[in-house]
Amino acid sequence: MYKYFIFILCFVYWSVQINGQTILTPFERSNGKQTATYDEIIDFYKQLSNKFSSVQIMQDAPLSADAQYPLSTVIFNGKHLGNDTVVTILINNGIHAGEPDGIDACMMLMRDAATGKVKIPDNIVLVVIPVFNIGGVLNRTNYSRANQAGPESYGFRGNWQNLDLNRDFIKLDAPETHSLESIFHIFKTDIFIDNHVSDGADYQHIMTLLATQHDKLGGETGAFMNDVFVPLVYKDMKKRGYDLVPYVNDFRTTPDNGWTEFYDPPRFSSGYAALSHIMAFVPETHMLKPFDQRVKATYELMCSFINIASVHAKEIKSARKNDIKTTLGQLEFPLSWKVDTSKFAMINFKGYEAGYKASNVSGMLRLYYDHKKPFTKQVPFYNYFVPDKMVTAPQYYVIQQGWKEVISRLSVNHVKFVQMQNDTTITLSVYRIEKYETQNHPYEKHYQHYNVSVTKHTETIHLIKGDYLIPTQQEAKRYLVETLEPTGPDGFFAWNFFDAILQEKEYYSDYVFEDVAAQMLEKNADLRKLLDDQKLKDTVFAKDGRAQLDFVYRHSPYYEPEHMRYPIFRID
Repeated sequence: MYKYFIFILCFVYWSVQINGQTILTPFERSNGKQTATYDEIIDFYKQLSNKFSSVQIMQDAPLSADAQYPLSTVIFNGKHLGNDTVVTILINNGIHAGEPDGIDACMMLMRDAATGKVKIPDNIVLVVIPVFNIGGVLNRTNYSRANQAGPESYGFRGNWQNLDLNRDFIKLDAPETHSLESIFHIFKTDIFIDNHVSDGADYQHIMTLLATQHDKLGGETGAFMNDVFVPLVYKDMKKRGYDLVPYVNDFRTTPDNGWTEFYDPPRFSSGYAALSHIMAFVPETHMLKPFDQRVKATYELMCSFINIASVHAKEIKSARKNDIKTTLGQLEFPLSWKVDTSKFAMINFKGYEAGYKASNVSGMLRLYYDHKKPFTKQVPFYNYFVPDKMVTAPQYYVIQQGWKEVISRLSVNHVKFVQMQNDTTITLSVYRIEKYETQNHPYEKHYQHYNVSVTKHTETIHLIKGDYLIPTQQEAKRYLVETLEPTGPDGFFAWNFFDAILQEKEYYSDYVFEDVAAQMLEKNADLRKLLDDQKLKDTVFAKDGRAQLDFVYRHSPYYEPEHMRYPIFRID
């Protein structure tokens, strides 16, 4: 109890005097029990902006949320924006509105920066999204986080469309995500932080840290993040009184034997950031720790990120600049990754012994963690990944203007286009979807495709004025490859944006086509041989008249070329 009393006194000490009035956050006024409401959050930042020239709040109309509120950004040191030597840190809060630790921590951080309590170096521009999931914050309850120790009430994980926004960064179903991706590019983000609260196993650590997978981030930035930046954060946080541990990515067993690093494809915020060579971090406070401890840990971690980024600003800027340049000349790109089980790091894990006892609910055995039996041990952390699927980038992708949903998503990501000035017919590389599987259950409004296999050939395609050529020699090259290749596990095909090609629009009446097919076989020896060869290879096919008729149809001019033809073409 004594340490909590000291903790609250510290927060009261951090309060700021403006015109003789103490401005405290709702978190501080409630002795660390409550998180701010949406109106309290925005009002707080407006007060700071009105009193301090170093703080600006932006509520531009184009940056909107599904709750019809503007998505706000708060900027500290904004006068330095655009300086090539300045590192821009973008902090996102409340993407899961029931995990509000970052919301309250950043309110205090920005206030303390404005009053000089915390020094933000001149080579750092700090951009804070006070609350991202506005619909979720407005949907305030006491019960949606059954495994979380406080605050007293909080928002909901889903937005007003009931979407989990941290699964939306490729598919862009939510207006909030459109806005955030614009913010990434508007502010030329160098470091991205997305504050969360964990779920899963029980352990002693208050704060865990998910860094975007360093091999997947790649290049100088990935190496610098893994070898220099992250170790410095761990060292600095230990001085601040926190033993960090990587995000405990173990939900089926107890973590005392180690675990594999969380793999973050670009549907997640950190994986999306990696497509633009941005170091990304997802702080995950432990859900069973008291809310006040979690907020304080988040506050300290934000300070640590700022200080280390300032000291190493030149390396961060240089690495990212070099990686962007290297990617322009890169030919082969990984589409998916798998863990390298032969390599791992040993980490210091502070856990609790786990056991099983009879459940008071079912009478069956249930898992529990014994807080009377804490332990500290070295465990393996499998944090090395290798490419699993590779693809060669074309010189251009070609997309017809009718695919507006995809074009709009490319535009949000500042992709550069060249529109056709005249109708033309051109020979292009074309994929055909040969096989794919589809999930049986919906995932964030989609039935995802997976295990996609394709064949590739050349085909003469008629393009009309206004269709798009997309050069890959641009900063968005990696984003283009991972979203536009049909076998990409997080690409636009996987997310159902091209499902219209999977259904035939025309077919035939067999009694009519029988005579047409017979004439074709009589006149076309190659087609006859193709049919006969298929009969020899497949005895079931040889006994199925309808299958043979369909075979002839699909190898005839009557079969629509659009069916199963992937509508993103390539100039190789």
